Amino acid sequence: MEQREEVFIQKKSFSKKISQVIPKFVFIAIVFAFGIWVGQNVVFPFSSDRAPIFNISNQNTPTQIKADFAPFWDAWDKVTFGYLERSKIDPQKLIYGAIAGMVNSLGDPYTVFLDPEQNREFELSLSGTYEGVGIEIDIRDKTLVVVAPIDGTPAQKAGVQAGDKILQIDGEDTSGMSIQDAVAKIRGERDTKIVLGLGRGDKKLEVTITRAKIVIKSVEFEDLGDGVAKIKITRFGDNTFSEWSKAVNKFVSTGYKKLIIDVRNNPGGRLDHSISIAGDFVNKGTTVVIEEEASGKQIPFKTENNPRLKGVKTVILINKGSASASEIVAGALRDLLGVKLVGETTFGKGSIQKVEDLAAGAGLHITFAKWLTPKGTWVNQEGLKPDIKVKRTSEDVKADRDPQLDKAKQLLK
Repeated sequence: MEQREEVFIQKKSFSKKISQVIPKFVFIAIVFAFGIWVGQNVVFPFSSDRAPIFNISNQNTPTQIKADFAPFWDAWDKVTFGYLERSKIDPQKLIYGAIAGMVNSLGDPYTVFLDPEQNREFELSLSGTYEGVGIEIDIRDKTLVVVAPIDGTPAQKAGVQAGDKILQIDGEDTSGMSIQDAVAKIRGERDTKIVLGLGRGDKKLEVTITRAKIVIKSVEFEDLGDGVAKIKITRFGDNTFSEWSKAVNKFVSTGYKKLIIDVRNNPGGRLDHSISIAGDFVNKGTTVVIEEEASGKQIPFKTENNPRLKGVKTVILINKGSASASEIVAGALRDLLGVKLVGETTFGKGSIQKVEDLAAGAGLHITFAKWLTPKGTWVNQEGLKPDIKVKRTSEDVKADRDPQLDKAKQLLK
């Protein structure tokens, strides 16, 4: 009996001790868990070894790629844990920046990554409506240059010319700046001002431009008299061929006999529209441009439409602002029909880009091939040299003189 009582007393004593200790353990566990949560989710101003927690999704690596991603994730960790204002870090911007850096490492100004906003702006520009100053820009010898000011836009009215180097944008040096970054800085809300620092030959000048809504009609028809009409193509956008067709129908129905095609300051655009326009002069099924892939394989692009202007005596006006799709039309009609080119040597863009849609509205433009004229000429960096060289100076422009157009009209007499 005494032994049983002793055992009972011992058990009671142990239970009492347990009941006293458990609340302490629970309290410690709660404090520990809270500490972990705070450490993961709260950044103190004096903390130097904590960063926001990012959940990375879609981490699968394509099986055909063999690359060591350790440096990337190492850099990611050092940036997200070590950057002073890490609370402001946007992980999606880090991803876009990494993609842009990867693409830029190719050293090709035409292979570019566009984040969703840049991609939206690009699509708007093809549609022919956006807010900005109205210039097409490119990179030549690692320097931003004006391919062409678009007719009737604030840039042209302010005196910006094809070939001008863009040295500064609102006082910011453009050295090493990508085309996309430059476009983003130059475009902006209408009625706001921007200052471009330009290089023109040996001269440097500043031009202040007021942004406006740019609505670009890509094709313009003009009666020059004596049965001669001029069709000016300012760009190759989404609506270009339909606008061209209206101009051609007017030309045919009114009984014009001679045509001047003006692609001066035309920076190019859609390849398919350049092929269709060239197709209005040659038999259906004629090769007007050749695509050459990296393997050397050549793919001819042939016209699919019946010609409406076959046999029409034609002259084409070109200058250093004529690029890409405008060079395709000019090169094809000279190679195939002996059409005379009047003006100055063209820009010389001889590559083709395909546009890839990426997740979340981003885009990727990839140079995947060269393009050649029907006779196999690659115009890249060289341009198309005119058959008859005629310069149009800034003084001519100011005085509303057009010696290039005058020469074209003479050739059609």
